[in-house]
Amino acid sequence: MFVFALAVVFKLCTIQFVQGDAYIAMAEDRTIQDMDIPANRGNVYSSDGSLLATSIPKYDIRIDAIQPKQELFNELVKPLSDSLSKFSGKPSSYYSKRIKKARLDKNRYFLLARDISYSEYIRIRNFPMLNLGAIKGGLIVTQEEKRDHPMGGIAERTIGYEKIDEDGNVTRPGIDGYFGKKYLRGVNGKRLMQKIGNGKWKPIVDYDQVEPQDGYDIYTTIDVNIQDIAHYSLLGQLEEYEADHGCAVVMDVKTGEIKAISNLGRNSNGKYYERLNYAVGESHEPGSTFKVMALMAALEDKVIDTSTVVDTKMGSKRFYGRTIRDSRGYGKISAARALEVSSNIGLATIIDDHYSEQPNKFINRLKSWKLNDTLGLSIIGEGIPDIPEPGKSNWSRNALPSMAYGYNLEMTPLQTLTFYNAIANDGEMVRPRFINAVKEFDREIETFEKEVINQKICSDKTLGEIREILKNVVVRGTGSRMFSENFSMAGKTGTARTDYSNYEEWLKDKKYISSFAGYFPADNPKYSCIVVIHKPSTKIGIYGADVSGPVFKRIAQKIYTETPLIDEVESLEVVDVKTDENYESYYKTAQLHKTIMPNVVGLPAMDALALLENMGLKVKMQGAGTITSQSVNKGIKVKPNQIIVLGSS
Repeated sequence: MFVFALAVVFKLCTIQFVQGDAYIAMAEDRTIQDMDIPANRGNVYSSDGSLLATSIPKYDIRIDAIQPKQELFNELVKPLSDSLSKFSGKPSSYYSKRIKKARLDKNRYFLLARDISYSEYIRIRNFPMLNLGAIKGGLIVTQEEKRDHPMGGIAERTIGYEKIDEDGNVTRPGIDGYFGKKYLRGVNGKRLMQKIGNGKWKPIVDYDQVEPQDGYDIYTTIDVNIQDIAHYSLLGQLEEYEADHGCAVVMDVKTGEIKAISNLGRNSNGKYYERLNYAVGESHEPGSTFKVMALMAALEDKVIDTSTVVDTKMGSKRFYGRTIRDSRGYGKISAARALEVSSNIGLATIIDDHYSEQPNKFINRLKSWKLNDTLGLSIIGEGIPDIPEPGKSNWSRNALPSMAYGYNLEMTPLQTLTFYNAIANDGEMVRPRFINAVKEFDREIETFEKEVINQKICSDKTLGEIREILKNVVVRGTGSRMFSENFSMAGKTGTARTDYSNYEEWLKDKKYISSFAGYFPADNPKYSCIVVIHKPSTKIGIYGADVSGPVFKRIAQKIYTETPLIDEVESLEVVDVKTDENYESYYKTAQLHKTIMPNVVGLPAMDALALLENMGLKVKMQGAGTITSQSVNKGIKVKPNQIIVLGSS
């Protein structure tokens, strides 16, 4: 027993005096640590400086109920409860009972307020007891940054986000995701935290050991006015045709700047939202919009000219045991006319007649235009184009005639648009661009200029011929329903089958992709645009001219009238009684209400937003469309910077 006692004493002395510092360090390492304080993520702006994405700090306020001395606690618990009551509207007794119980339960992490703003945080931390800080008053403050999109769901997928889960896996769609690591994240700070049990940590002091450094701001190429036009034009057509999903993109012809990009998919309730970035990431058979590339290849290789006669039969022709059909019989027509009326047989015949013995000549022409390459966009997840060629598994004798009218190959809408934009841009192919600059306040960190992919895709002769044909598609071809005497557009319609691998099943439930790609004005192009709508209801309509064409026309004309490009804008003015009535109502409301909350239910979201922001209010949108609810009732006096929440359908 005596020897055992000596051994225990010896071990205690060893732990206390020899290994003491090491064990103390281990204990502190487990209970006291420098924890990361997230930096404020940089903002994302539109080209005119409108805010597209920002980080809003949110705070949780807690109290270590056993930290204040008993005398101090007894003195200040009632004033603290009174202050919390005024803040939340709950009775003072509600807080008094719970704070006292937290002290009895030795609760060192009792929640007082959750998810509050910075101004509310400043107010609460000045309440009695809490104003004494962490050591004397037991104040615990935790901060979290939440990403907010002031424009709601408009362009939400392209603006994007960056999420990191508990396992460190990162999801990074859109601009916010792509540039998050390099520019937007900033540098985290450090704060000394103490573990208080149950996996919870509290700050030891009220200040940070290392202050976080805010991330840089990104200025995009998005134009909020054009974006709004594209979003609602696409949304209206998707709803009318009960389509599954669709996208619309508007690009500046000269610079490649993406001025608008809308991607809308339908949920199980039939509502549309920014589900996926279809324009960037969804590769599919382009259908008849690819006929332009096929004819240009034949013209550039000089195997035909625009007047070459092609026999399209009476709307049906067999190629290598497989029948190709047109919507109707055109007989013998010129190559130019074959594209104007979008003859599958015409283009298949031209390409098969002149390239069947040397298919690589046709494939190499497409490759010279970089149609087999991705665009190298500043957004993660670009779809990969698929151009078949001899030797690949998807090549057969039918591959060539099928490619001529846009089947048996895959491209994304943005890849297709980039080629059409090159036609509009006198043959210069530029890379689509989403970013203008990265800034720290007014200091430019990095700027992004136009990038040329191909200096000249074809000869001026071929370019002039194809531009004339694309203009005639709208004047007298498949896009003639879009024709306007006062406004010139050029482009190509497209209608392609989809999900047809099982032909018998497809016949029972036919599905199509309707598209229109082009530019405007036809003679002096300023913008190029593509609209692609997937799986419209066959009971309502399927053809590109009917489904996607009106969206293109609506976008083009609204941009044209709101951003005049020539001197004939006045001729486009059309009296719209409903629009005039809506404007008069909006103007009257704006004049009458300066400090009194108006009734904005029934107004379009953009009108309501403009009206309330001009009153000095901060508006949060829930949804997009027509306003259905407002958080402050009509007739209530409002204050500058007051937050108003608007719900819309």
